Amino acid sequence: MIRKLGNKLGLAWWAKIESDKPISTYWYGPFLTKRSLKLNLVSFIGELSDEGSINIKHSIVRCKKEEPLTIF
Repeated sequence: MIRKLGNKLGLAWWAKIESDKPISTYWYGPFLTKRSLKLNLVSFIGELSDEGSINIKHSIVRCKKEEPLTIF
């Protein structure tokens, strides 16, 4: 509930993750703190790598984000 409110107000932390294969953009979040996002981001990127994604890069932003959270 608090995360939803934080996201609605544009205060939530998100990671924008892009890969070249497949050519995709993933939005990972929302998180209440930048620290909690960073702690969880490592495993998410690892999962993408295990699934075959290559050239994965990310940026961390504080914003309001809605669907879609994955764009191919």
